[in-house]
Amino acid sequence: MGIFCGIATHDEAIVEEMLQFVRERGVDRGAFEFQMLYGVRRDLQRRLAAQGFGVRVYVPFGTAWYPYFMRRLAERPANLVFLAKNLLR
Repeated sequence: MGIFCGIATHDEAIVEEMLQFVRERGVDRGAFEFQMLYGVRRDLQRRLAAQGFGVRVYVPFGTAWYPYFMRRLAERPANLVFLAKNLLR
């Protein structure tokens, strides 16, 4: 059966560490995916997808979508910079 892993980050350094990890250990690309918020690091999302990695982009929804989205952005102030850059494109 195996294990499927979701790597949820917008941090490029963490992504690169994971890519090195999977290369060194021969982890199949179908065993994991990268997960990111819509509108944050679209450049990284596209690059990973173009390299054949699974990328799940998610959008908060429902009655509490705004507080959730704000919490996620506040967890890491750099996310605000990523969001602003992507909104201005």
